[in-house]
Amino acid sequence: MGSRALDERPDGFSGLPGNLMMWILILGELAVFGAAFVGFAVARALDPVPFAAGQAHLDGVLGAVNTMVLVTSGFIAARGVVAGRRGRPALARRRMLAAAAVGSVFLAVKAVEYAATLGAGLSIDSDTFFALYFLLTGFHALHVVMGIAVLAIVARWPSVENLETGAAFWHMVDLIWVILYPLVYLVR
Repeated sequence: MGSRALDERPDGFSGLPGNLMMWILILGELAVFGAAFVGFAVARALDPVPFAAGQAHLDGVLGAVNTMVLVTSGFIAARGVVAGRRGRPALARRRMLAAAAVGSVFLAVKAVEYAATLGAGLSIDSDTFFALYFLLTGFHALHVVMGIAVLAIVARWPSVENLETGAAFWHMVDLIWVILYPLVYLVR
């Protein structure tokens, strides 16, 4: 049996940026969200009327704004990784903190949207659409909060591996929203 360094990755995984354990977490999270998305699609197919009525109450513009917010934040995080790879940790730190700050705008917009929805008398108890809407978007918002914390942590210790690991998690959060937004807000 050959010896392998503890930080060396098994064949097939050496091209992944960041920490391998983060990629395992990301795959698990994608599986959970994937199952939830399938559940949402099946529920809509079985009872399309309340889903169409529920979508009519959502503000697609706020959802689109949040899409741009997360994509922009993801771009800034990617630029932070580039800065780290170029040996500029101070710039990498600023970019990760900027990505976190822009990501926090997502939460503010989501709070406005939730307030409007709840103010219209629509809650998690209203019907299947709103139960799934609040569960999916709330679970995603929790991931945004965790992602902001991860970005802040890697800004504090901006090694290239940490930057890549944090950006990978943040891009997963972006990807989930890019799928969630059209599924919940747009697809009829």
